[in-house]
Amino acid sequence: MVIMQKKIIILFSSLLIVPLCYAGPPFNTDDPEPVGLKHWEYYLSSMHVVQPGFMTGTLPHFEMNYGIITNGQFHVELPMNYNKIQHKDFQYGYSSTELGFKYRFFQSKDKSVQIGAFPIFEIPTIKNKNFDNNVQVYFPVWLQKSWEKFTTYGGCGYWINTGNNNKNWLYAGWEVQYDFSEHLTLGGEMFYRTASTNEGDSFAGFNLGGLINFNDQLHLIFSFGHSITRDKSFMSYIGFLVTI
Repeated sequence: MVIMQKKIIILFSSLLIVPLCYAGPPFNTDDPEPVGLKHWEYYLSSMHVVQPGFMTGTLPHFEMNYGIITNGQFHVELPMNYNKIQHKDFQYGYSSTELGFKYRFFQSKDKSVQIGAFPIFEIPTIKNKNFDNNVQVYFPVWLQKSWEKFTTYGGCGYWINTGNNNKNWLYAGWEVQYDFSEHLTLGGEMFYRTASTNEGDSFAGFNLGGLINFNDQLHLIFSFGHSITRDKSFMSYIGFLVTI
């Protein structure tokens, strides 16, 4: 009975943790624009998904992007994950490292249109029974269009999701944002993904959020959202971004 309960907990955790990760901060949907050549981005952030009787997220996660070539950036993310299940012990720890490379393969002469790809690899690093320790690979393509202070971007991607009871799945999302001033950008996204496990369901949701620029180097990024389908899910992201 105890073994069965543990399997149910791990399965429940894997079903819900997917919407948290692999995103263009502070949204799930990413853009095709890489970090500039020889420039850096550092994120210290926390993400959460809350459902009745269950919470999962990162406390915190560290992300770094570096413009390693023209039109290309190297990406690494190191998350400290947690699960809080009603009437169960708090689960916390590190399991997988995220590595990726974003490459912009098209940019119009006026730079208003951009297209890029951003393959990401989830690599099991530390064996942790509370979290999924399977290799996952993501192959998305992103498109962006800009008009002065208005920007919109989105695309879709395919997840290779290894492991028992897991299945490969698709993600699609679109975001719009507006620069109200040099200090404030606000926007929102709609996203959808297919089921990631044999017993799972598809998931659709939205997020609203933005970016506050304290200066050229320090930024606060945030988003809050809710599910449209499936169980009631509240999602949030908050973090600090340092650009160099």
